[in-house]
Amino acid sequence: MTETVILSEVAPRDGLQSIGEFVPTETKIALVRASFEAGLRRMEVGSFVSPRAVPQMADTAAVLKAAKQLQGLECTVLVPNRKGFELALNAGADRLGLFMSVTEAHNKANLNRTREESFADLAAIVRDAPRGTKIRFNLSCVFHCPFEGVVPEAQALEWIERTVALDPDMEIALADTTGNAAPDQVRRVFTAAHAAWGKRFAYHGHDTYGMGVANVTAAWDAGCRIFDAASGGIGGCPFAPGATGNVAMEDVVWLFNRMGVETGLDWPKLLVAADLAAAVPGATPGGAMRRVPAARAA
Repeated sequence: MTETVILSEVAPRDGLQSIGEFVPTETKIALVRASFEAGLRRMEVGSFVSPRAVPQMADTAAVLKAAKQLQGLECTVLVPNRKGFELALNAGADRLGLFMSVTEAHNKANLNRTREESFADLAAIVRDAPRGTKIRFNLSCVFHCPFEGVVPEAQALEWIERTVALDPDMEIALADTTGNAAPDQVRRVFTAAHAAWGKRFAYHGHDTYGMGVANVTAAWDAGCRIFDAASGGIGGCPFAPGATGNVAMEDVVWLFNRMGVETGLDWPKLLVAADLAAAVPGATPGGAMRRVPAARAA
């Protein structure tokens, strides 16, 4: 029986958040629609964060409204705090993406809070969310931090354990925020997490050091079946110096196709979405498959 994988498109949020010049709302909506046409049914469409801190996400409500018109699309919106949580619920987000970092320095840079302050607020949101609300808890810098370096695996697993305890069914994403994780490290952390708490974990990776696809493979080998990626390989964290784009969706899909894993995506239409993302003014595209003539002709 062919195995399947769940892929979540993050270009409309993570792919665009670091671009200095504001990307028009129409461009964001076009990217959402192109990814949907390729067959993607999970997508991060924006984040309800302070427009002063991340001005690129100021139009998330408008993008979400347009995305909600696409039948069968699960729209995730990232929320860092109680205010974002309330905005996302009122706007009709299908899934709430909570987030914090497992390292103190990055959490302070990204959220201007200590880890304990963030965790207390997010734990209360999990507790108070209406019954049936889909939540994903994103843990940043699980493997490497731009300020603290390689994250000790015991430290990562401690925060994973604390997050698991909040809800028995909540999806939890382990993020390589800087793209500097190593495949053996990714494999060990996912193997340990799955052994202790079951296969409820997603992998969110960047490709800063060219190890994005290798780390996806390592997470897959360890049992992970939910992956984030960005068409065109665009992205980066404005609060993680040096971090560049997400692992490219088209590279991940090519990988799984070659491994005989069912993605449910239309390859030519996926390249349309990838080209659209890569052409966004100010974006720095990545990935390999868009540049391989034989892959484009496949």
